[in-house]
Amino acid sequence: QVQLVESGGDSVQTGGSLRLSCAGSGFPYSTYYSDYYMAWFRQAPGKERAGVAAISLRGGITVYTDAVKGRFTISRDNAKGTLFLQMDSLKPEDTAVYYCAAGRMERWGGPTMLLAKNYMYWGQGTQVTVSS
Repeated sequence: QVQLVESGGDSVQTGGSLRLSCAGSGFPYSTYYSDYYMAWFRQAPGKERAGVAAISLRGGITVYTDAVKGRFTISRDNAKGTLFLQMDSLKPEDTAVYYCAAGRMERWGGPTMLLAKNYMYWGQGTQVTVSS
């Protein structure tokens, strides 16, 4: 059974930094963590879940939503089966529950990698709160 477990969420002030982690395990027989595209999504109160960043199988290609470009960095460690999101210069509008997601696609899809429909496995989420 696939498990994605996020950690690292916290309450910080505007301008602060956080590093989220997502540990993956239990992937189906004959597949590995490195076979899955990975992404971070977030959901703020009263809003739909939205893509934040996605990363290719080996980590060489990334895509970000415009709101976080230059402030957030997604990375992955395939040896450890872990996904990261380094968040700097945090703003109150970054407040949300952050989810990691894993999916298998035929090829990298650029901006479409930020669509939730592309991902089959989801974590339970970790809360990030940024106060002004």
